[in-house]
Amino acid sequence: MRQSLSILSTATSVVALLGSLMLAPATVAAAEEAKAPSVVEQGKQLAFNNKKGNCLACHQIEGGDLPGNVGPPLVAMQARFPDKAQLRAQIWDSTKMNPSSIMPPFGRHKVLSEAEIDKVVEFIYTL
Repeated sequence: MRQSLSILSTATSVVALLGSLMLAPATVAAAEEAKAPSVVEQGKQLAFNNKKGNCLACHQIEGGDLPGNVGPPLVAMQARFPDKAQLRAQIWDSTKMNPSSIMPPFGRHKVLSEAEIDKVVEFIYTL
């Protein structure tokens, strides 16, 4: 009887140990994910990067240094673009809405990838 209890106790301990080991990778992954910048922060980095979005070359954006004044200030974006898809279309190719636009067609000219455009949209939509 004692041997059966000992085996049962050992088996329970092994199961508990294996269960905790299986949680370890998930815990590490969650910690790594928490360190990764949010999609909005990634979009901000792209928008402020002068080799990528470079939105500051033409637009005033809160938190940006040395903004341009060729384009309108990027404020109240949700009011200006109630449909986020319209904002994305504007960034992808502004000449569709305004053929005289001097804004680069970031998507059509492949300046930014589709995923990068999505990130910039997420950031710009928070302004």
